[in-house]
Amino acid sequence: MRIALAGLATSHPYTDARTLRDDAELVVWEPDPQRLARFRAEQPDAVVAPDLAALLATGPDGVVLTVPTSDVPDALARVLERGLPCFVNKPAAATAAQLDRLEPVVARAPELVLTSSVLRFAPEFVAFDVPREEVLSVRATVRHDVGLWATGYNPWQDDPAIGGGTLVMMGLHGVELLVALLGPAVRLVGAAGAVRRHRGLRSEDTGLLAVQWADGVPGTVEVLGVSDGEAYEVTVHTAAGERRVVLRGGADELGYRATIDAFVGMVRGGPSPVPWAQTRAVLDVLASARAVA
Repeated sequence: MRIALAGLATSHPYTDARTLRDDAELVVWEPDPQRLARFRAEQPDAVVAPDLAALLATGPDGVVLTVPTSDVPDALARVLERGLPCFVNKPAAATAAQLDRLEPVVARAPELVLTSSVLRFAPEFVAFDVPREEVLSVRATVRHDVGLWATGYNPWQDDPAIGGGTLVMMGLHGVELLVALLGPAVRLVGAAGAVRRHRGLRSEDTGLLAVQWADGVPGTVEVLGVSDGEAYEVTVHTAAGERRVVLRGGADELGYRATIDAFVGMVRGGPSPVPWAQTRAVLDVLASARAVA
Protein backbone atom coordinates (compact mmCIF):
# COMPACT_ATOMS: atom_id res chain seq x y z
CA MET A 1 0.00 0.00 0.00
CA ARG A 2 1.28 3.46 -0.87
CA ILE A 3 -0.09 6.45 1.02
CA ALA A 4 0.64 10.03 0.01
CA LEU A 5 0.86 12.70 2.68
CA ALA A 6 -0.07 15.90 0.91
CA GLY A 7 1.08 18.68 3.19
CA LEU A 8 2.30 18.80 6.79
CA ALA A 9 0.52 21.98 7.82
CA THR A 10 -0.37 20.77 11.34
CA SER A 11 0.98 18.23 13.82
CA HIS A 12 -1.58 15.60 12.80
CA PRO A 13 0.12 14.13 9.70
CA TYR A 14 3.25 13.37 11.72
CA THR A 15 1.09 11.24 14.02
CA ASP A 16 -0.71 9.75 11.02
CA ALA A 17 2.62 8.72 9.49
CA ARG A 18 3.71 6.94 12.66
CA THR A 19 0.50 4.91 12.49
CA LEU A 20 0.76 4.20 8.75
CA ARG A 21 4.44 3.36 8.39
CA ASP A 22 4.17 -0.29 9.47
CA ASP A 23 1.64 -1.07 6.74
CA ALA A 24 2.31 1.41 3.94
CA GLU A 25 5.01 3.01 1.85
CA LEU A 26 4.91 6.75 2.51
CA VAL A 27 5.29 9.51 -0.06
CA VAL A 28 5.28 13.12 1.15
CA TRP A 29 5.05 16.64 -0.20
CA GLU A 30 5.43 19.76 1.93
CA PRO A 31 6.60 23.19 0.72
CA ASP A 32 7.95 24.34 4.09
CA PRO A 33 11.57 23.09 4.42
CA GLN A 34 11.55 23.01 8.23
CA ARG A 35 8.40 20.93 8.42
CA LEU A 36 9.70 18.61 5.73
CA ALA A 37 13.03 18.22 7.53
CA ARG A 38 11.25 17.26 10.74
CA PHE A 39 9.20 14.68 8.84
CA ARG A 40 12.26 13.20 7.10
CA ALA A 41 14.01 12.88 10.45
CA GLU A 42 11.08 10.86 11.76
CA GLN A 43 10.41 8.94 8.53
CA PRO A 44 13.74 8.54 6.70
CA ASP A 45 12.33 5.92 4.33
CA ALA A 46 9.59 8.19 2.99
CA VAL A 47 9.85 9.29 -0.64
CA VAL A 48 9.77 13.08 -1.08
CA ALA A 49 7.89 14.68 -4.00
CA PRO A 50 8.59 18.27 -5.10
CA ASP A 51 4.96 19.33 -5.50
CA LEU A 52 1.40 18.05 -5.32
CA ALA A 53 1.30 17.02 -8.97
CA ALA A 54 4.45 14.93 -8.56
CA LEU A 55 3.08 13.43 -5.36
CA LEU A 56 -0.10 12.27 -7.09
CA ALA A 57 1.92 10.99 -10.03
CA THR A 58 3.61 8.42 -7.77
CA GLY A 59 0.42 6.35 -7.91
CA PRO A 60 -0.71 6.36 -4.29
CA ASP A 61 -3.60 4.22 -3.08
CA GLY A 62 -4.87 6.98 -0.81
CA VAL A 63 -4.06 10.52 0.32
CA VAL A 64 -3.85 12.21 3.72
CA LEU A 65 -4.39 15.91 2.96
CA THR A 66 -3.14 18.49 5.45
CA VAL A 67 -2.89 21.98 3.99
CA PRO A 68 -4.10 25.39 5.23
CA THR A 69 -7.89 25.35 5.24
CA SER A 70 -8.27 27.87 2.42
CA ASP A 71 -6.25 25.54 0.15
CA VAL A 72 -8.34 22.42 0.81
CA PRO A 73 -10.95 22.72 -2.01
CA ASP A 74 -8.40 23.03 -4.82
CA ALA A 75 -6.10 20.33 -3.45
CA LEU A 76 -8.97 17.94 -2.76
CA ALA A 77 -10.31 18.45 -6.28
CA ARG A 78 -6.98 17.28 -7.70
CA VAL A 79 -7.05 14.19 -5.47
CA LEU A 80 -10.61 13.27 -6.40
CA GLU A 81 -9.87 13.74 -10.11
CA ARG A 82 -7.71 10.63 -9.73
CA GLY A 83 -10.43 8.71 -7.89
CA LEU A 84 -8.37 8.43 -4.71
CA PRO A 85 -9.80 8.10 -1.20
CA CYS A 86 -8.76 11.11 0.86
CA PHE A 87 -8.56 11.83 4.57
CA VAL A 88 -8.61 15.60 5.09
CA ASN A 89 -7.16 16.61 8.44
CA LYS A 90 -9.44 19.11 10.16
CA PRO A 91 -10.87 21.57 9.53
CA ALA A 92 -11.88 21.16 5.89
CA ALA A 93 -13.67 24.53 5.99
CA ALA A 94 -13.64 27.36 8.51
CA THR A 95 -15.85 30.00 6.90
CA ALA A 96 -19.07 30.05 4.89
CA ALA A 97 -17.14 31.03 1.75
CA GLN A 98 -14.74 28.11 2.18
CA LEU A 99 -17.63 25.70 2.72
CA ASP A 100 -19.31 27.00 -0.44
CA ARG A 101 -16.12 26.20 -2.37
CA LEU A 102 -15.75 22.79 -0.73
CA GLU A 103 -19.26 21.42 -1.25
CA PRO A 104 -19.22 21.06 -5.06
CA VAL A 105 -15.81 19.38 -4.83
CA VAL A 106 -16.99 16.78 -2.31
CA ALA A 107 -20.20 16.27 -4.32
CA ARG A 108 -18.13 14.62 -7.06
CA ALA A 109 -17.33 11.64 -4.81
CA PRO A 110 -18.48 12.02 -1.19
CA GLU A 111 -17.79 8.33 -0.56
CA LEU A 112 -14.08 9.04 -1.10
CA VAL A 113 -13.85 11.88 1.43
CA LEU A 114 -13.27 11.50 5.15
CA THR A 115 -12.76 14.59 7.28
CA SER A 116 -13.37 14.45 11.00
CA SER A 117 -12.04 15.08 14.44
CA VAL A 118 -10.15 11.97 15.48
CA LEU A 119 -12.17 11.99 18.70
CA ARG A 120 -15.17 10.57 16.86
CA PHE A 121 -13.18 7.33 16.63
CA ALA A 122 -11.79 7.36 20.18
CA PRO A 123 -12.59 3.93 21.70
CA GLU A 124 -14.23 5.32 24.85
CA PHE A 125 -16.46 7.62 22.81
CA VAL A 126 -17.43 4.85 20.39
CA ALA A 127 -18.56 2.81 23.41
CA PHE A 128 -20.50 5.75 24.89
CA ASP A 129 -24.21 5.38 24.22
CA VAL A 130 -27.27 7.13 25.61
CA PRO A 131 -30.74 6.37 24.17
CA ARG A 132 -31.78 9.39 22.09
CA GLU A 133 -35.19 9.64 23.73
CA GLU A 134 -33.59 10.09 27.15
CA VAL A 135 -31.51 13.12 26.20
CA LEU A 136 -32.55 16.45 27.73
CA SER A 137 -29.48 18.48 26.77
CA VAL A 138 -25.80 17.98 25.96
CA ARG A 139 -22.51 19.72 26.61
CA ALA A 140 -19.05 19.24 25.15
CA THR A 141 -15.99 20.76 26.80
CA VAL A 142 -12.76 21.11 24.84
CA ARG A 143 -9.53 21.77 26.75
CA HIS A 144 -6.54 22.39 24.47
CA ASP A 145 -4.09 25.23 25.08
CA VAL A 146 -3.47 27.57 22.12
CA GLY A 147 -0.77 29.72 23.68
CA LEU A 148 1.72 28.60 21.03
CA TRP A 149 -0.24 30.55 18.41
CA ALA A 150 0.32 33.76 20.36
CA THR A 151 4.05 33.33 19.64
CA GLY A 152 3.38 33.43 15.90
CA TYR A 153 3.46 29.67 15.35
CA ASN A 154 1.29 28.53 12.42
CA PRO A 155 -0.42 31.92 12.05
CA TRP A 156 -2.95 30.62 9.51
CA GLN A 157 -4.59 28.48 12.20
CA ASP A 158 -5.18 31.54 14.39
CA ASP A 159 -6.47 33.62 11.47
CA PRO A 160 -10.30 33.68 11.55
CA ALA A 161 -10.44 34.09 7.77
CA ILE A 162 -8.19 31.11 6.98
CA GLY A 163 -8.10 28.45 9.70
CA GLY A 164 -10.96 29.85 11.73
CA GLY A 165 -9.05 30.50 14.94
CA THR A 166 -9.62 28.75 18.25
CA LEU A 167 -13.40 28.71 17.93
CA VAL A 168 -13.17 26.58 14.78
CA MET A 169 -9.87 24.72 15.18
CA MET A 170 -10.64 23.54 18.70
CA GLY A 171 -14.40 23.94 18.69
CA LEU A 172 -14.59 21.37 15.90
CA HIS A 173 -13.77 18.60 18.38
CA GLY A 174 -16.79 19.39 20.53
CA VAL A 175 -19.23 19.93 17.65
CA GLU A 176 -18.02 16.70 16.00
CA LEU A 177 -18.68 14.67 19.14
CA LEU A 178 -22.17 16.08 19.60
CA VAL A 179 -23.15 15.55 15.96
CA ALA A 180 -21.78 12.00 16.10
CA LEU A 181 -23.92 11.43 19.18
CA LEU A 182 -27.18 13.15 18.18
CA GLY A 183 -27.13 13.47 14.39
CA PRO A 184 -26.78 16.24 11.79
CA ALA A 185 -30.16 18.00 12.19
CA VAL A 186 -28.55 20.79 14.20
CA ARG A 187 -28.13 24.54 13.88
CA LEU A 188 -26.17 27.26 15.63
CA VAL A 189 -28.19 29.54 17.91
CA GLY A 190 -25.36 31.63 19.33
CA ALA A 191 -21.59 31.99 19.72
CA ALA A 192 -19.10 34.14 21.56
CA GLY A 193 -15.36 34.34 21.96
CA ALA A 194 -12.86 36.25 24.09
CA VAL A 195 -9.16 36.57 24.79
CA ARG A 196 -8.76 35.82 28.48
CA ARG A 197 -5.02 35.16 28.77
CA HIS A 198 -3.08 34.62 25.54
CA ARG A 199 -2.61 38.23 24.38
CA GLY A 200 -1.47 38.55 20.80
CA LEU A 201 -3.90 36.06 19.28
CA ARG A 202 -5.78 37.03 16.15
CA SER A 203 -8.78 34.97 17.26
CA GLU A 204 -9.76 33.99 20.80
CA ASP A 205 -8.55 31.67 23.54
CA THR A 206 -12.00 31.03 25.05
CA GLY A 207 -15.31 30.46 23.30
CA LEU A 208 -18.82 29.13 23.56
CA LEU A 209 -21.18 27.75 20.92
CA ALA A 210 -24.88 27.19 21.56
CA VAL A 211 -26.67 24.75 19.27
CA GLN A 212 -30.08 23.09 18.96
CA TRP A 213 -31.33 19.98 17.20
CA ALA A 214 -34.52 19.89 15.14
CA ASP A 215 -36.34 17.97 17.88
CA GLY A 216 -35.55 20.70 20.41
CA VAL A 217 -32.56 19.25 22.27
CA PRO A 218 -30.21 22.13 23.19
CA GLY A 219 -26.45 21.82 23.49
CA THR A 220 -23.34 23.82 24.24
CA VAL A 221 -19.70 23.53 23.27
CA GLU A 222 -17.19 25.12 25.65
CA VAL A 223 -13.84 25.88 24.04
CA LEU A 224 -11.06 26.42 26.57
CA GLY A 225 -7.83 27.37 24.84
CA VAL A 226 -6.19 28.21 28.17
CA SER A 227 -5.50 24.87 29.79
CA ASP A 228 -2.75 23.00 31.63
CA GLY A 229 -3.72 19.76 29.91
CA GLU A 230 -5.56 18.35 26.91
CA ALA A 231 -8.93 16.69 27.52
CA TYR A 232 -12.33 16.43 25.89
CA GLU A 233 -15.58 15.77 27.73
CA VAL A 234 -19.15 15.09 26.69
CA THR A 235 -21.93 15.32 29.26
CA VAL A 236 -25.46 14.15 28.48
CA HIS A 237 -28.20 15.30 30.82
CA THR A 238 -31.12 12.92 31.33
CA ALA A 239 -33.98 12.80 33.82
CA ALA A 240 -32.03 10.15 35.72
CA GLY A 241 -28.90 12.30 35.96
CA GLU A 242 -25.73 12.89 34.00
CA ARG A 243 -23.88 10.52 31.68
CA ARG A 244 -20.32 11.54 30.92
CA VAL A 245 -17.31 10.44 28.90
CA VAL A 246 -13.86 12.05 29.19
CA LEU A 247 -11.23 11.57 26.49
CA ARG A 248 -7.56 12.10 27.28
CA GLY A 249 -4.27 10.32 26.87
CA GLY A 250 -2.14 9.42 23.87
CA ALA A 251 -2.80 8.83 20.18
CA ASP A 252 -4.61 5.55 20.72
CA GLU A 253 -6.89 6.90 23.46
CA LEU A 254 -7.75 10.02 21.46
CA GLY A 255 -8.64 8.09 18.31
CA TYR A 256 -5.72 8.81 15.99
CA ARG A 257 -5.02 5.14 15.31
CA ALA A 258 -8.69 4.25 14.91
CA THR A 259 -9.14 7.15 12.48
CA ILE A 260 -6.30 5.92 10.30
CA ASP A 261 -7.71 2.39 10.51
CA ALA A 262 -11.01 3.79 9.22
CA PHE A 263 -9.18 5.59 6.40
CA VAL A 264 -7.29 2.42 5.46
CA GLY A 265 -10.69 0.71 5.22
CA MET A 266 -11.60 3.33 2.59
CA VAL A 267 -8.33 2.69 0.75
CA ARG A 268 -9.24 -0.98 0.63
CA GLY A 269 -12.55 -0.20 -1.02
CA GLY A 270 -15.00 0.81 1.69
CA PRO A 271 -17.03 4.03 1.71
CA SER A 272 -16.28 6.97 3.96
CA PRO A 273 -17.20 6.00 7.54
CA VAL A 274 -18.58 9.51 8.19
CA PRO A 275 -21.48 10.52 5.90
CA TRP A 276 -21.04 13.92 4.27
CA ALA A 277 -24.36 15.04 5.78
CA GLN A 278 -22.79 14.79 9.24
CA THR A 279 -19.55 16.46 8.20
CA ARG A 280 -21.44 19.26 6.47
CA ALA A 281 -23.51 19.85 9.62
CA VAL A 282 -20.34 20.14 11.71
CA LEU A 283 -18.70 22.57 9.28
CA ASP A 284 -21.86 24.65 8.90
CA VAL A 285 -22.16 25.12 12.67
CA LEU A 286 -18.50 26.14 12.87
CA ALA A 287 -18.65 28.53 9.93
CA SER A 288 -21.80 30.09 11.37
CA ALA A 289 -20.12 30.47 14.76
CA ARG A 290 -17.09 32.10 13.17
CA ALA A 291 -19.34 34.63 11.45
CA VAL A 292 -21.28 35.41 14.63
CA ALA A 293 -18.31 35.63 17.00
